[in-house]
Amino acid sequence: MAISDIHWRALTMLDMPALADIAAQVHPDYFEDLAVLAEKLTLYPDGARLLEIAGEPAGYLLSHPYPYLSVPPLNRLIGKIPAPADCLYLHDLALLPKARGRGAAGWAVEDLARHAQRQGFSAMALVSVGNSAAFWGRFGFSPVDRPELAAKLASYSETARYMVRPLDRSLPGS
Repeated sequence: MAISDIHWRALTMLDMPALADIAAQVHPDYFEDLAVLAEKLTLYPDGARLLEIAGEPAGYLLSHPYPYLSVPPLNRLIGKIPAPADCLYLHDLALLPKARGRGAAGWAVEDLARHAQRQGFSAMALVSVGNSAAFWGRFGFSPVDRPELAAKLASYSETARYMVRPLDRSLPGS
C-alpha cells in the first residue's frame, strides 16, 4: 500500500521491539510475551507485515497456517504449525490510533486473503476480542459457534468469538 506516507511492508525480527510496543498500547488486556509473537513471525514470515506511517511503525499483522476450527492458545508457544494446517489464521492485526480510519486494515486483510487463496487455503479464521466482531464482519468474517472451542475462547475473554472468512479461489489474484 502506498498512500502518501503510509505503507505495509514485510515484518522482520528487527521490528520486534516496535511490535511489542504497539501490542502493549493496542492490546493491554491480551498480553503476549515477545517470544510468542516472534515465534509467529519465525513459523510463517509470509504472514507478517508492519505498517509504517512517515517511516515510523504504526501497526502490524501476524498470521500463520492453522487447523480449521481450532484456536491457538493465547500467550503460548506452539512449537510448530500443527497439521492439517488448512486455514490461514489471522493471529493479530493491531493499529495505533494514528493509523485508524485510513484504510490500512482493509488493505491488509484483502492482501492476506489474496495470499491465502494463492497458497490454497479455503478459509481464513481469527478470534475476535473486545467486541470487535462487527469490525471483522466488514471484511467478510462470520462467527462460528462450536461447543468444542468454548474453553480456548474463554482463555481470551468472555466476549471472544471464533470467526471465519471462506475464500473463493476463483477471485482475481488467486
